[in-house]
Amino acid sequence: MKEEQLAADAAAAAVRRARYGRLPERVRLEDMTEAAESTPARSAAPYDAEGSWKHYPCLALDLGL
Repeated sequence: MKEEQLAADAAAAAVRRARYGRLPERVRLEDMTEAAESTPARSAAPYDAEGSWKHYPCLALDLGL
């Protein structure tokens, strides 16, 4: 019985290996990051309390509640 279980486990492992193969190559941290100089904002407009609600999505406003 134990030998049959080992054979079944080996067969299942072979099926997984055939289906999924191997893991993808590891991505280096240097390949995932990019250095870029920051640029200043185009306009430094003052805070507009009356018009600020237009810039934030709100489900209640979208539904007209």
